[in-house]
Amino acid sequence: MGKKTKGPRAEESVGAPQDPGVELLERLTLAAGPPGAEDAVRAIVREALAGAGSISHDRLGSILCERAGTGASPRVVLDAHLDEVGFSVQRVMDDGRLGLLPLGGWWAHVLLAQRVDVIRADGRLIPGVIGSKPPHFLAPAERDKVLDLDVMYIDVGAATRAEVDALGIRVGDPVAPHAEFVRLSGGVLSCKAFDNRVGVALLIETLQALARRAHPNTVVGVGAVQEEVGCRGAGTAADLARPDVAIVLEGTPADDLPGFTDRQAVLGKGPQIRWSDPTALSNRRLVRFVESVAADLKIPVQMAVRRSGGTDAKSLQAHGAGVPTVVIGVPARYIHTHVSLIQLEDYFAARRLVLEIVTRLDAAAVAGLTDFR
Repeated sequence: MGKKTKGPRAEESVGAPQDPGVELLERLTLAAGPPGAEDAVRAIVREALAGAGSISHDRLGSILCERAGTGASPRVVLDAHLDEVGFSVQRVMDDGRLGLLPLGGWWAHVLLAQRVDVIRADGRLIPGVIGSKPPHFLAPAERDKVLDLDVMYIDVGAATRAEVDALGIRVGDPVAPHAEFVRLSGGVLSCKAFDNRVGVALLIETLQALARRAHPNTVVGVGAVQEEVGCRGAGTAADLARPDVAIVLEGTPADDLPGFTDRQAVLGKGPQIRWSDPTALSNRRLVRFVESVAADLKIPVQMAVRRSGGTDAKSLQAHGAGVPTVVIGVPARYIHTHVSLIQLEDYFAARRLVLEIVTRLDAAAVAGLTDFR
């Protein structure tokens, strides 16, 4: 047989030039990192930020990178959560199937027949698929209903509990979606976990760029854990980061879909600046500051007021005596699935915008955000 060759990389398949950000997004999205098991993602962040600042961790596992500029203050926090929606092995059945418990918000419609990876204690990934009773065995009335998550299970190919034990799988092991990183036409990327590895990539690239550019503040990058189960890591990390102002970097749900008439997150229309959602209100002066920087750079932005959802802004804005906070997101279709989509130009625009914002947040600008006299 001839030598087997690898297929073309996603960006090579359409003849597009390689950007370091694309490779970073690929590494981050393919890494398994459900809540409480963000180790692989954290390792990428630590490697990428080696030399960019002082690295530390909180006791939940969030990673912090502090980089001093020309001033010790203000302290500007860039937050991006490391985790993705996933599962936990809830039980091992006698016939080798694994019961699952969702970690984060899943819609049952998107799960059947999808691939997953069970993460053993040693970090090894055990492949499996999500299954349920096939439609051939369902009554007509059952076929018209969305199956509940509690009737789904993970099939790793085992036929007995002993075979599951031999694979090294234990109750409580985390489970991550398994996906491919694919470049579609029009500069659209597809993979799992753009919520929120796109924010993590922005955090990394901004801190890397600051190593080559002066900034009038101290910047603290926070890769927060456990956002998908209650924005927990952002709260504990804030005790170490001590923010004077915070920018939350996110992969926000796109609404450029059938049925939406007043769209506030459209792929290709630029980063989203979120005014509010049920968990947080952005600092109004900070929103206008971000908007003015975008205008200076001629970067289109999308202003959003959301009726649902939430981000780490929930924890950061309420830290200590209060922190002026804003959320900047890259719109992503089909988040919390195996095949979310982003427009690469939106990412590039957000990258430029965040770096420029940080370099303009000096002591006077930050003081003005909370001058309520």
